[in-house]
Amino acid sequence: MRHLVVATRNKGKIIEISALLTGLVDKISSASEFASFPETVEDRATFEENALKKAREAAWFTGFPALADDSGLVVNFLDGRPGVFSARYAGEGASDSANNTRLLEELNGVSNGNRQAEFVCVLAYVTPEGTEQLFSGRVAGRILNEAKGDGGFGYDPLFLVDGFGRSMAELSLTEKNGISHRAQAFEKFREYLEQSNKKELIL
Repeated sequence: MRHLVVATRNKGKIIEISALLTGLVDKISSASEFASFPETVEDRATFEENALKKAREAAWFTGFPALADDSGLVVNFLDGRPGVFSARYAGEGASDSANNTRLLEELNGVSNGNRQAEFVCVLAYVTPEGTEQLFSGRVAGRILNEAKGDGGFGYDPLFLVDGFGRSMAELSLTEKNGISHRAQAFEKFREYLEQSNKKELIL
């Protein structure tokens, strides 16, 4: 694929995505590279619906194939919250620090055995011609009582990854790209692109 637009302004996501799609996409552009790129209102009830809405708007606006993800943290004790509101859990425009603080406040006093959580990622791929595909990934863990690690972004410093004994923010980029919810979804997307490229060569 020559050009893919990723419907995000998050620099951390662009860095991860570029690493995950090396060799399959010639150029990856972010939403911020297009003047007057519309801000999608993420008002849907599920990760799938929000991802599709963002990808559709990006493909329509730019005229290029577009990729969008809706990802977030699902905490069992909080009945699935923050869920689709993960990026704005502490309010519209909230910082990662503010969102993390609210999460810790809501889990204050909750035992380690009741702090299970999952990171969930759903990718939506949409082309101007109308192709639409969804890819998903999940990683299990639990919420720590305090932040650990300087890497990653979002809730990474609070998320202790099952089987690692370290937070997501303590993993190297290589380690994170090997196990994360986003990595799982992108592995499925990579497989889809590889198969699509093979079909194009045959045709």
